Amino acid sequence: MGQRVAWTRSPGGARVAYAVSGSGPPLVYVNGWLSHLELSWALPAERGFFEALSEGRRLIRYDKPGCGLSTPAVSPDHTLEDEFDALRAVLDATGTDRCDLMGVSSGAAVAAAWAARHPSSVSRLVLYGGWAYGPDVAAPEIQTHVLGLVRQHWGLASGLLGDVFAPDVEGPARTAFARYQRESASAETACAMLLMAYRIDVLDLLRRVTAPTLVVHRERDRAAPIEQGRRLADGIPGARFAVIPGRSHLPYVGDPEPLIREIRRFLGLPVRRRGAVPALTARQREVAGLIAQGCTNREIGERLGIAERSAEAHVERIRLRMDFRSRAQIAAWYVATGGAN
Repeated sequence: MGQRVAWTRSPGGARVAYAVSGSGPPLVYVNGWLSHLELSWALPAERGFFEALSEGRRLIRYDKPGCGLSTPAVSPDHTLEDEFDALRAVLDATGTDRCDLMGVSSGAAVAAAWAARHPSSVSRLVLYGGWAYGPDVAAPEIQTHVLGLVRQHWGLASGLLGDVFAPDVEGPARTAFARYQRESASAETACAMLLMAYRIDVLDLLRRVTAPTLVVHRERDRAAPIEQGRRLADGIPGARFAVIPGRSHLPYVGDPEPLIREIRRFLGLPVRRRGAVPALTARQREVAGLIAQGCTNREIGERLGIAERSAEAHVERIRLRMDFRSRAQIAAWYVATGGAN
């Protein structure tokens, strides 16, 4: 299953990147804090989660202005209206008048608010790991500390936040996740989006949501206490609240299968068929490792004792086999997996 990346422009003037995978009725995915469409497709766990959502649906994801493949927003601040602008631009670009809408983490509040303001555009609403009132997510002193750490020491903060968002990630994948955050956004953008997540308040909008709604939360979520998910569900008329095991905030970390089952069942989709995971040959893994070290095709050829054209051919075969668009994706995959198939 591949993803197709394209760009559109938001009303505020930012160039917004979006990706489409799968086929069927549209399922639009509103991310949480940070994202990178290319690098997320290179990380096996995240890609596997999105492929599971793409079976039977045309999954539409996007990078918010300032994140990933999208250009920075004109304003250094980040507001709920900025979120709406990006979502509206992607819906228009993909010709999506009505869809199933899924919001994750702080994106859950965005998705719920959109569903409340634009009820005719949402068929069903899925909210995972979310909250409706940001000030209650963490104590004020913790919020101040986290914001200051991100602003002043983004390298250190990206690693420490991995303990909060993804405590089940270990080894090479932990290094890859910290790097993924830093490559997804600058410290300034990360701070602005985190500040919005702490300030967001959609409590008064929840009662206006008319779409059938599923709210899912992991019982020991470290980033968003389960009480926040329950409060979100209680505010939406008729919403179903499902608690699943786990402690990682990111949906694809830990055991994603209970979450995938809940979502697919709610959307009326059958149990998914697990396809074969793309694999590389031993030589291709060697080449991928050298790409991760920053080697050019000429340097790869010299290291392996092959012609530069042969090295170029290996890189192209890796790219096609893994459905990657760039060397950065190959490097990200290698770091996350240690080169193991």
